[in-house]
Amino acid sequence: MIRITASISLDEAELGESFVRSSGPGGQNVNKVSTAVELRFDVGQSPSLPDPVKSRLMRLAGHRMTKDGVLIIQADRFRTQDANRKDARERLVELVKAATIVPKKRIKTKPTRASKERRVDGKKKRSTVKKMRQSGSWD
Repeated sequence: MIRITASISLDEAELGESFVRSSGPGGQNVNKVSTAVELRFDVGQSPSLPDPVKSRLMRLAGHRMTKDGVLIIQADRFRTQDANRKDARERLVELVKAATIVPKKRIKTKPTRASKERRVDGKKKRSTVKKMRQSGSWD
């Protein structure tokens, strides 16, 4: 079990991992050993996540989310498979934690009387400047 918050934890059976050749650091080892990790997590079918968290996670994931609702995290930052695996899981946990935060509702506010007056004063000044520029008879 991977603990996200006090009430949310992911079962490791929900995660799918595949190892591919890395384009990151490793020298000649890059060409021989599959150290990069591709972590797959089916957000849509996960029983561990509440629906509001799922929808926020899908929005946060962006291009990492497939049309089927599968989150794909690729990790090839490190030279070892184990370190990349740990990195991918940490990034998944951070993403899910970010999705658990409920955004605050924006409260509409009205402009103050003073700000309205400042706006109107500015318009009046601009208007007088433009009137002074107008061509007319100079008699």
